[in-house]
Amino acid sequence: MPRTGQPAVRRVAAVERAVAVLDTLADGGELGTNELSRRTGINASTVSRLLATLASAGFVEHVAETGRYRLSLRLIELGNAVLARLDLREVARPHLHALVAATGETATLSAPGDHDAITVDFVQSPSLVQSVAQLGRPSIGHATATGKVLLAFGGRELPPGPLEAFTPRTITTRAALAHELEQVRGQGWARASGEREEELSAVAAPVVDTRGELVAIIGLQGPASRFDDRAVDAALEPLLAAAIAVSAALGRPAR
Repeated sequence: MPRTGQPAVRRVAAVERAVAVLDTLADGGELGTNELSRRTGINASTVSRLLATLASAGFVEHVAETGRYRLSLRLIELGNAVLARLDLREVARPHLHALVAATGETATLSAPGDHDAITVDFVQSPSLVQSVAQLGRPSIGHATATGKVLLAFGGRELPPGPLEAFTPRTITTRAALAHELEQVRGQGWARASGEREEELSAVAAPVVDTRGELVAIIGLQGPASRFDDRAVDAALEPLLAAAIAVSAALGRPAR
């Protein structure tokens, strides 16, 4: 048969049944052969042989105390292999474009650093008046929306010493910052309005991995005169949806 470069369309029934068993175990936890047979609609003797094959390959394990089966850690190894090849920027970029289309403002993607979050990608606003994002620019923890997300969800701490005032609206006391970070954790997003640059308004939300750890931050920023309270409120839904979608693409179950 000549090669077409396209995947085959004919499927292997035995493999489909094995996948059905794995999916059912994923939903049901530990299950016995008869229960798996009932839930999948597959003959019990066939389920028994499928389980023996899957156990031999390391995909399921037999629990001696109960006689039931459960998924094995081998599946985590395979999942991690998939996640390792995902380029965060490649995964997030369609969502950045969608955010710009939905809000008209500049969308950014930042990666957590040792002390600051660093901009690793962005999609510029099409507006004539726009905020200009810069690759490699750090987001100051106490003065930016992205920085607040890093402090709230990334386990980072500010260095000792006074908090620098970039504008009259910058948070400069640690007590006030701690109070705001509690709000950020509770609502799942952060905002900064004129705190690093007087005419810049921004919001940001966390992207987390399968362990719930912060791996990136998606933000929106624009001129404060246009990206005002009303515009920020309207942008929150698509921003949070984008952060959840990227987290899901990295293996985090959708919330």
